[in-house]
Amino acid sequence: MEKPLDTFSAQEKGVVKRISAEGKLKRRLFDMGITRGAQIIMQKAAPLGDPLEINIRGYELTLRKAEAQAVIMEVTD
Repeated sequence: MEKPLDTFSAQEKGVVKRISAEGKLKRRLFDMGITRGAQIIMQKAAPLGDPLEINIRGYELTLRKAEAQAVIMEVTD
């Protein structure tokens, strides 16, 4: 099942399928290591849902909700 990264709940895992953003945002996500095939674990979200803390490639990364909406994920177990 595919869904955007911003809809993941805590400790949910997935693999990046595609980035739906263009231009500077897409480049920024690539520079942070968010590329197709990368595994991401949602760690937690701030109380109001923004920002989100994820684990990717062995490090912790914080994303804005708007950035996470552009990351389309395939849910894994």
